[in-house]
Amino acid sequence: MVRNVHTRRFPVASDALVPLLETLGTPEDRLWPVADWPPTRLDGPRVPGTPAGHGPVRYVLEEVTPTRLRFRFTAPAGVHGHHEFLIADGTLTHVLEATLHGSARLSWPLFFRPMHDALLEQLLDRAELALTGAVARPVRWSPYVRFLRALGRPRRSRVRAEV
Repeated sequence: MVRNVHTRRFPVASDALVPLLETLGTPEDRLWPVADWPPTRLDGPRVPGTPAGHGPVRYVLEEVTPTRLRFRFTAPAGVHGHHEFLIADGTLTHVLEATLHGSARLSWPLFFRPMHDALLEQLLDRAELALTGAVARPVRWSPYVRFLRALGRPRRSRVRAEV
């Protein structure tokens, strides 16, 4: 069983976080770090049953309240569980809980977890910036995350001049 939690407390009332969460997955998204990661998108209205995802990760919206968004994973294969965003007491929390099967037992710790952790910390940085105008301690990608990102970068083909 995987349980992965990212949380940050902000010097604001919870009500100030709700408008940020409302933008998640929309063209006006103020949380998702789209400059560095594939955007997360809702493929329809913000109601239970709406498909969503980012990159190879797909999910279905299961629960929507002003202070909670919960998604059930549908891909990648072998990942069974959910992830959710929660707001309480001036805190934004992301929780991922899943059981892993097959190749996901290797892909989660070797690839998805380090990338997920970096992405979520950047998301919390964006929330901090939106709420306070600054980020006290911006996340820095680990050398391993930089390595994984370099592996995923499309290679430029070298064109040889024909003589």
